[in-house]
Amino acid sequence: MHDSWTDKIEETIIAVILGLMTMLTFANVIARFVFNSNILWALELTVFMFAWLVLLGASYAVKKRAHLGVDAVLNIVPESTRRILGLISIGFCLIFAILMLKGAWDYFAPYANLSPTSGRWFPTGFESTRGQGWFETQDIPVPFFLTWLEGVFNDGDEYEKLPKLVPYVVLPVSMALLLYRFIQAGFAIWRGDIDSVIASHEAEEAVSEAAANLKD
Repeated sequence: MHDSWTDKIEETIIAVILGLMTMLTFANVIARFVFNSNILWALELTVFMFAWLVLLGASYAVKKRAHLGVDAVLNIVPESTRRILGLISIGFCLIFAILMLKGAWDYFAPYANLSPTSGRWFPTGFESTRGQGWFETQDIPVPFFLTWLEGVFNDGDEYEKLPKLVPYVVLPVSMALLLYRFIQAGFAIWRGDIDSVIASHEAEEAVSEAAANLKD
Protein backbone atom coordinates (compact mmCIF):
# COMPACT_ATOMS: atom_id res chain seq x y z
CA MET A 1 0.00 0.00 0.00
CA HIS A 2 1.25 3.45 -0.86
CA ASP A 3 2.50 5.65 1.94
CA SER A 4 0.17 8.64 1.53
CA TRP A 5 -1.60 10.94 3.94
CA THR A 6 -4.59 8.58 3.94
CA ASP A 7 -2.36 5.83 5.31
CA LYS A 8 -1.46 7.97 8.31
CA ILE A 9 -4.97 9.03 9.36
CA GLU A 10 -5.54 6.46 12.10
CA GLU A 11 -2.04 6.39 13.54
CA THR A 12 -1.93 10.19 13.80
CA ILE A 13 -5.30 10.43 15.54
CA ILE A 14 -4.50 7.45 17.77
CA ALA A 15 -1.17 9.00 18.81
CA VAL A 16 -2.90 12.29 19.66
CA ILE A 17 -5.64 10.51 21.62
CA LEU A 18 -3.11 8.44 23.59
CA GLY A 19 -1.16 11.58 24.46
CA LEU A 20 -4.28 13.47 25.54
CA MET A 21 -5.54 10.54 27.61
CA THR A 22 -2.20 10.26 29.38
CA MET A 23 -1.99 13.97 30.13
CA LEU A 24 -5.60 14.21 31.27
CA THR A 25 -5.36 11.18 33.54
CA PHE A 26 -2.08 12.45 35.02
CA ALA A 27 -3.58 15.92 35.59
CA ASN A 28 -6.60 14.42 37.32
CA VAL A 29 -4.41 12.30 39.61
CA ILE A 30 -2.38 15.36 40.57
CA ALA A 31 -5.55 17.38 41.16
CA ARG A 32 -7.03 14.67 43.36
CA PHE A 33 -4.05 13.65 45.49
CA VAL A 34 -2.09 16.90 45.62
CA PHE A 35 -4.76 19.59 45.57
CA ASN A 36 -7.65 17.52 46.97
CA SER A 37 -9.70 18.52 43.94
CA ASN A 38 -11.09 16.83 40.85
CA ILE A 39 -11.42 17.47 37.13
CA LEU A 40 -15.11 16.67 36.94
CA TRP A 41 -15.25 15.97 33.22
CA ALA A 42 -12.00 14.02 32.99
CA LEU A 43 -13.50 10.53 33.40
CA GLU A 44 -16.25 11.03 30.82
CA LEU A 45 -13.85 12.52 28.28
CA THR A 46 -11.34 9.71 28.84
CA VAL A 47 -14.07 7.12 28.23
CA PHE A 48 -15.01 8.81 24.95
CA MET A 49 -11.36 9.02 23.87
CA PHE A 50 -10.88 5.35 24.66
CA ALA A 51 -13.89 4.55 22.48
CA TRP A 52 -12.32 6.60 19.67
CA LEU A 53 -9.11 4.64 20.20
CA VAL A 54 -10.82 1.28 19.84
CA LEU A 55 -12.98 2.20 16.86
CA LEU A 56 -10.16 3.82 14.90
CA GLY A 57 -7.87 0.98 15.92
CA ALA A 58 -10.08 -1.46 13.99
CA SER A 59 -9.22 0.09 10.62
CA TYR A 60 -5.62 0.65 11.70
CA ALA A 61 -5.32 -3.07 12.47
CA VAL A 62 -6.64 -3.92 8.99
CA LYS A 63 -3.99 -1.68 7.46
CA LYS A 64 -1.25 -3.29 9.58
CA ARG A 65 -2.70 -6.81 9.15
CA ALA A 66 -2.86 -7.11 12.92
CA HIS A 67 -6.31 -8.68 13.29
CA LEU A 68 -6.16 -12.21 14.66
CA GLY A 69 -7.30 -15.07 12.47
CA VAL A 70 -6.83 -18.77 11.73
CA ASP A 71 -4.52 -19.45 8.79
CA ALA A 72 -4.33 -23.24 9.08
CA VAL A 73 -6.10 -23.73 5.73
CA LEU A 74 -4.22 -20.93 3.98
CA ASN A 75 -0.91 -22.54 4.87
CA ILE A 76 -1.71 -25.84 3.14
CA VAL A 77 -3.28 -24.64 -0.11
CA PRO A 78 -1.52 -23.38 -3.25
CA GLU A 79 -0.87 -19.68 -3.67
CA SER A 80 -3.58 -19.29 -6.31
CA THR A 81 -6.17 -20.89 -4.02
CA ARG A 82 -4.92 -18.75 -1.15
CA ARG A 83 -5.59 -15.66 -3.22
CA ILE A 84 -9.14 -16.79 -4.02
CA LEU A 85 -9.85 -17.53 -0.35
CA GLY A 86 -8.43 -14.14 0.56
CA LEU A 87 -10.77 -12.40 -1.87
CA ILE A 88 -13.74 -14.37 -0.52
CA SER A 89 -12.86 -13.35 3.03
CA ILE A 90 -12.53 -9.72 1.93
CA GLY A 91 -15.99 -9.97 0.39
CA PHE A 92 -17.46 -10.98 3.74
CA CYS A 93 -15.44 -8.23 5.47
CA LEU A 94 -16.83 -5.64 3.06
CA ILE A 95 -20.39 -6.77 3.77
CA PHE A 96 -19.67 -6.55 7.50
CA ALA A 97 -18.17 -3.06 7.13
CA ILE A 98 -21.14 -1.83 5.10
CA LEU A 99 -23.57 -3.12 7.73
CA MET A 100 -21.53 -1.48 10.48
CA LEU A 101 -21.34 1.79 8.55
CA LYS A 102 -25.11 1.84 8.09
CA GLY A 103 -25.70 1.16 11.78
CA ALA A 104 -23.12 3.76 12.82
CA TRP A 105 -24.64 6.41 10.55
CA ASP A 106 -28.18 5.65 11.67
CA TYR A 107 -27.16 6.00 15.32
CA PHE A 108 -25.17 9.20 14.80
CA ALA A 109 -27.38 11.02 12.30
CA PRO A 110 -30.16 12.22 14.66
CA TYR A 111 -27.58 13.82 16.98
CA ALA A 112 -26.41 15.93 14.02
CA ASN A 113 -30.00 16.69 12.88
CA LEU A 114 -29.42 14.47 9.84
CA SER A 115 -31.53 11.68 8.37
CA PRO A 116 -30.80 8.03 9.12
CA THR A 117 -31.08 5.51 6.31
CA SER A 118 -34.09 3.36 5.63
CA GLY A 119 -33.87 -0.38 5.15
CA ARG A 120 -33.22 -3.03 7.75
CA TRP A 121 -29.90 -4.38 6.49
CA PHE A 122 -28.67 -2.22 3.63
CA PRO A 123 -29.55 1.46 3.00
CA THR A 124 -32.48 1.93 0.63
CA GLY A 125 -32.84 5.68 1.09
CA PHE A 126 -33.25 8.17 3.90
CA GLU A 127 -36.08 8.63 6.36
CA SER A 128 -37.01 11.73 8.33
CA THR A 129 -36.61 11.78 12.08
CA ARG A 130 -36.70 14.29 14.90
CA GLY A 131 -33.34 16.01 15.30
CA GLN A 132 -31.47 15.50 18.55
CA GLY A 133 -28.73 18.08 18.06
CA TRP A 134 -29.57 19.52 21.47
CA PHE A 135 -28.49 16.35 23.32
CA GLU A 136 -25.44 17.03 25.49
CA THR A 137 -22.82 15.01 27.31
CA GLN A 138 -23.03 14.84 31.08
CA ASP A 139 -19.99 16.81 32.27
CA ILE A 140 -17.72 17.84 29.37
CA PRO A 141 -17.69 21.62 28.80
CA VAL A 142 -17.84 23.14 25.32
CA PRO A 143 -14.39 24.31 24.18
CA PHE A 144 -14.29 27.79 22.67
CA PHE A 145 -13.46 26.53 19.19
CA LEU A 146 -16.68 24.48 19.03
CA THR A 147 -19.15 27.19 20.02
CA TRP A 148 -20.09 27.52 16.33
CA LEU A 149 -21.97 24.24 16.71
CA GLU A 150 -24.69 26.10 18.60
CA GLY A 151 -25.80 28.00 15.52
CA VAL A 152 -25.66 24.97 13.25
CA PHE A 153 -27.17 22.22 15.40
CA ASN A 154 -28.97 23.95 18.31
CA ASP A 155 -30.87 26.84 16.68
CA GLY A 156 -28.43 29.33 18.14
CA ASP A 157 -29.12 28.31 21.75
CA GLU A 158 -26.05 28.03 23.93
CA TYR A 159 -24.84 24.57 24.87
CA GLU A 160 -24.21 24.01 28.55
CA LYS A 161 -22.13 20.91 27.85
CA LEU A 162 -20.48 19.40 24.80
CA PRO A 163 -23.13 18.13 22.33
CA LYS A 164 -23.17 14.38 21.86
CA LEU A 165 -22.68 14.72 18.12
CA VAL A 166 -18.99 15.53 18.73
CA PRO A 167 -17.94 12.27 20.43
CA TYR A 168 -20.39 10.21 18.39
CA VAL A 169 -19.08 11.41 15.02
CA VAL A 170 -16.35 8.79 15.36
CA LEU A 171 -18.96 6.08 14.70
CA PRO A 172 -19.55 6.74 10.97
CA VAL A 173 -16.00 8.04 10.48
CA SER A 174 -14.35 4.92 11.90
CA MET A 175 -16.65 2.56 10.02
CA ALA A 176 -16.05 4.46 6.77
CA LEU A 177 -12.31 4.10 7.38
CA LEU A 178 -12.78 0.39 8.10
CA LEU A 179 -14.60 -0.03 4.78
CA TYR A 180 -11.86 1.93 3.02
CA ARG A 181 -9.13 -0.26 4.54
CA PHE A 182 -10.93 -3.44 3.49
CA ILE A 183 -11.21 -2.09 -0.06
CA GLN A 184 -7.48 -1.31 -0.01
CA ALA A 185 -6.73 -4.80 1.28
CA GLY A 186 -8.95 -6.32 -1.41
CA PHE A 187 -7.00 -4.58 -4.16
CA ALA A 188 -3.73 -5.64 -2.52
CA ILE A 189 -4.84 -9.28 -2.53
CA TRP A 190 -6.02 -8.99 -6.14
CA ARG A 191 -2.60 -7.63 -7.17
CA GLY A 192 -0.85 -10.37 -5.22
CA ASP A 193 0.84 -8.00 -2.75
CA ILE A 194 -0.66 -9.83 0.24
CA ASP A 195 -2.63 -13.05 0.66
CA SER A 196 -4.76 -12.27 3.72
CA VAL A 197 -5.72 -9.50 6.15
CA ILE A 198 -4.98 -11.36 9.37
CA ALA A 199 -1.85 -11.27 11.49
CA SER A 200 0.91 -12.98 9.55
CA HIS A 201 3.98 -14.82 10.76
CA GLU A 202 5.87 -11.60 10.10
CA ALA A 203 3.97 -10.09 13.00
CA GLU A 204 4.90 -13.04 15.20
CA GLU A 205 8.53 -12.63 14.24
CA ALA A 206 8.37 -8.92 15.04
CA VAL A 207 6.96 -9.68 18.49
CA SER A 208 9.65 -12.31 19.11
CA GLU A 209 12.35 -9.90 18.00
CA ALA A 210 11.00 -7.17 20.29
CA ALA A 211 10.92 -9.61 23.23
CA ALA A 212 14.50 -10.65 22.52
CA ASN A 213 15.60 -7.00 22.44
CA LEU A 214 13.96 -6.40 25.81
CA LYS A 215 15.88 -9.31 27.32
CA ASP A 216 19.14 -7.92 25.98
